[in-house]
Amino acid sequence: MPQIEVELQNLKSEIVLMWKLVSDQMKKSMECLAKMDKDLAEEVLRAEKKVNSAELRIDRDCENIFALFNPVAIDLRLVMALLKINSSLERVGDIAASIAKFVKKSDGFDYLSLITSTHALEMFEEASDLLDDVLHSFESENSQLAEGVFRRDKTLNDLKKDARAVVIAQIKKDPENVEHCLSVLSIIRKLERAGDQSKTIAEEIIFFIDAKVLKHAPKSDEK
Repeated sequence: MPQIEVELQNLKSEIVLMWKLVSDQMKKSMECLAKMDKDLAEEVLRAEKKVNSAELRIDRDCENIFALFNPVAIDLRLVMALLKINSSLERVGDIAASIAKFVKKSDGFDYLSLITSTHALEMFEEASDLLDDVLHSFESENSQLAEGVFRRDKTLNDLKKDARAVVIAQIKKDPENVEHCLSVLSIIRKLERAGDQSKTIAEEIIFFIDAKVLKHAPKSDEK
């Protein structure tokens, strides 16, 4: 096997390990939000350091492949895609960590009631599932699975709109707790961004496999 193939296989293995680390981080962050568990939140924050280290290592390895092997065609697309996927995964990890920080710093307010009424946990589960779906698409090199992410991302967008209406209604009902309500709305927005990152990853998978660029493409093209 040519050395570049060995390096690319190692790089793909590295990104999968990071992917699974971020996926686990998302699931634990969802659990700590559901239970407002500060100990579990601390565990999520410790994992953040591993994610950041993995991102730096993968960036360095991608740069080394560019410098040493001058990849072309599908090999070039793979390395370019992995650079962007690596960045998106780190951002999802940041989102999971920021929600864990919210739990860790939370006061005695009954956040769970508002989290339930806004379907924040449902959004969390959907965002986590999307991340797992794009991982499966990457491992199986199945661009059709990646395309399915665009349809499912709409679910997150719809849930966000509904949640915003719930939060606005709660603020009108209980203006003294507007800061708490806005904190929950901030979580909702973060979860929507996590879904957006999975969509970005799906675009990179399609670019790698099919040589199709979907960034800034019209909605009809994405479908």
